Amino acid sequence: MNNINKFNFYKYNTIIVGSGAAGMNCGVHLCEFMEQNGIKNPGSRIAVVTSGIGLGASRMSGSDKQTYYKIGTSPNIADSAEEFAKSLTAAGCCHYDSALIEAIGSLREFYHLVQAGVPFPTDSMGTFIGYKTDHDPYERATSAGPKTSRFMSECLQKQLNRYGVKIYDRQEAVHLLTSGKGQEKRIIGIITVDKAKLDELENAVNVFLCSNIVLAAGGPGELYQTTVYPKGQVGIHGLAFKTGLIGVNLTESQFGLASTKFRWNVSGTYMQAIPRIFSTDADGKNEKDFLVNYFPTMSKMATDIFLKGYQWPFDPQRIENLQSSLIDILVFNETQQYRRVFMDFLHNPVGNDSMDEFNIDSLEPQAKEYLQKAGALQKTPIERLTHMNTPAIEIYRENGIDLYSEPLEIAVCAQHNNGGFAVDKWWQSNIPHTFIIGEMAGTHGVKRPGGSALNAGQTGGLRAAEYIVNVYGSELPDYSDIEKEIKNQVKNIISDLENYKNSSGLNPKEILDEITNRMTTSGGHIRENKNAQNALKEAFKLYKKIKKEGFNSENKKTLILAIQAEHMALSSIAFLKAIVELLKQGSGSRGSHLVLENEGIEIHPDVIDKSTGKPLRFKPENESLRNSILQVKYDETSSDLFKSQKIELRKAPSGRKAFEPAWRDYRERNIYS
Repeated sequence: MNNINKFNFYKYNTIIVGSGAAGMNCGVHLCEFMEQNGIKNPGSRIAVVTSGIGLGASRMSGSDKQTYYKIGTSPNIADSAEEFAKSLTAAGCCHYDSALIEAIGSLREFYHLVQAGVPFPTDSMGTFIGYKTDHDPYERATSAGPKTSRFMSECLQKQLNRYGVKIYDRQEAVHLLTSGKGQEKRIIGIITVDKAKLDELENAVNVFLCSNIVLAAGGPGELYQTTVYPKGQVGIHGLAFKTGLIGVNLTESQFGLASTKFRWNVSGTYMQAIPRIFSTDADGKNEKDFLVNYFPTMSKMATDIFLKGYQWPFDPQRIENLQSSLIDILVFNETQQYRRVFMDFLHNPVGNDSMDEFNIDSLEPQAKEYLQKAGALQKTPIERLTHMNTPAIEIYRENGIDLYSEPLEIAVCAQHNNGGFAVDKWWQSNIPHTFIIGEMAGTHGVKRPGGSALNAGQTGGLRAAEYIVNVYGSELPDYSDIEKEIKNQVKNIISDLENYKNSSGLNPKEILDEITNRMTTSGGHIRENKNAQNALKEAFKLYKKIKKEGFNSENKKTLILAIQAEHMALSSIAFLKAIVELLKQGSGSRGSHLVLENEGIEIHPDVIDKSTGKPLRFKPENESLRNSILQVKYDETSSDLFKSQKIELRKAPSGRKAFEPAWRDYRERNIYS
């Protein structure tokens, strides 16, 4: 390390930004490949830079039994990589080559995690028995319980520690350093501020230079007001857009029912236990079993609650004819009327005078047979949940909520972004030497099987590490010829941070609230063309205002909020730009969002459009758009700072080489061409 003008400079072969399961795994593989190539002490050439090692979706998110999706390992159910890839691409907007790579790499990475110590369960024969998850035709899912991704990141971190990889914690990303222009442009490092040293700003600035950078900082969870992402997970999308990285499928956020006091997905056995769902006024009074107004029988209502377990994401294709995602719509309607919605595990669903009482024997076959096989025939939801999945109860107890004595407040929340940034089959971005993995990589398409994001993050980290070591090498960078350019970028960032202390500037907390309100209202799971266009205009105006007026950040906390507010404001423009452009193409309702249209399909005769007094309707999906992907890229010459482009899907290779020529390509490293 060299101290130059108080700035702290560090130099590594590869910097990994983000300390979740994807980033940690990439670091482990980098060390493994470097060792294989004869590099001694590979951990000294790699660093992890993170805003909080105990934060982020990997450490802080989960569900009843958080799913890891892999090729099937149940002995009596045949599976293949091609069938796996078909499941990943079934709903469109997903490159076939990356889907096949995720399939091919799934078992390699799954067993890599097993060796790392992740406690995936087996039977007495050693079989990793699977189960079905959402959008899954096979028993590919497995789980280590509610904390699967936490176990993954913790076990992988232990391996990184053994390699001696340095982890720089509590680093707030401020700027991605770049050099060159056009085809020669490179991201050569990252500037951060150390949140533990903010009293002396210049001494808090760290400059990490690198030959390669891996962006693994997760999704922009705090972009939405109603979200189940861990608190404080803002991502670094705005910084990435500013460098010229291309966004893809930003329209495809995933939404679902989640608890709000403690942010946690209420999928799987939480719903399969069939709790009572009710609402209250803002003060917790005036209870109402609101679902009964929309279902003809107790059997149908209770079965739909059950089906939300493995049909958990909100899905506009599961609304018509009283399907399970109608429940999401009805919960959202209650919250829009300033009512609070709860799941009550102490009582079974309550009907009205025209309904029979709840009875497991009266459930539709899919629900009844599942509960019978699971032996979950107890009298109350809490007893059924205890029988099926005690750890799902314990995770709430650990966070101050006792499901044995109190109801659980829920809402429809943003949960994952299936889009992100464009990558090739080695998870390299449109800028060479920059790789993007985990939720930041836009590889998923419109829909994805539950748990496939964990597999994608592991596979992407493997591919990036393999390419970096075998193509770009393991050497440290030498930027002596552009030292002045680097120092100027650092000084400009310091100047920007100093300007944040403008007492007459904007309040960063208020700016963040405006962004999240706008995104939930106009870019959430319910969308409308004109509303989205207005939101894009307002988001652009806000960003211009930020650049003109700056922020009022007189203390450490508001300085960090100001940094986040600026790049989240830019991110919101990118997301809304993508939403507007997709709506212009006539996309309709797809993935996990519903597009309102007066001439569309009726949601339910009693779900009323307040403006017309008529039943609310939605536009069906335009399936012709499944064969393309919408890209957005930062462009200062554009009227709203972003330009869009529709691209065709990449295909998977057709045919396979015989062993001998394939072996020769491997030996001669032609596989990286």
